Amino acid sequence: MTTKLDQLIERIEELRQELNRLSRNKDLADPELLTASRMMDAVLNEYNRLLIDKAKE
Repeated sequence: MTTKLDQLIERIEELRQELNRLSRNKDLADPELLTASRMMDAVLNEYNRLLIDKAKE
């Protein structure tokens, strides 16, 4: 069974690869690249919150 933490790590890797791909072909101010970056930020924030919650347990 995959844990929430494992799922987030997989999603982070997917988004990292997507950002790398987009950054090769797009200007850094391109809306598609900015959207992908915001998605990465949201997932990283969720990952950090989960780690903090686990540390409190």
